[in-house]
Amino acid sequence: MRHYEITLIVHPDQSTQVETMINKYKEIITTDGGKVHRFEDWGRKHLAYPINKIYKAHYLMLNIECNKDTLDKLNHNFRFNDAILRNLIISKKCNH
Repeated sequence: MRHYEITLIVHPDQSTQVETMINKYKEIITTDGGKVHRFEDWGRKHLAYPINKIYKAHYLMLNIECNKDTLDKLNHNFRFNDAILRNLIISKKCNH
């Protein structure tokens, strides 16, 4: 299993749905034996540049450990969720 850092930028009108979305993603990760090491809700922040005439968004960050299939499922969910404006997945080196 590899470690990943995932950052999500969520549409500000969907801020109330953040908890539901995160629980769904955590369930996808843990179902296949992965782990969520850290979750941070950074709240609403100004965007560096407007995205589709949106100037503020809700930021989330997850540090996870999962396999490639789980990561593909997550990426598919991010891509087809209209509430997620942008996502970034970074592969981290494990210090074991």
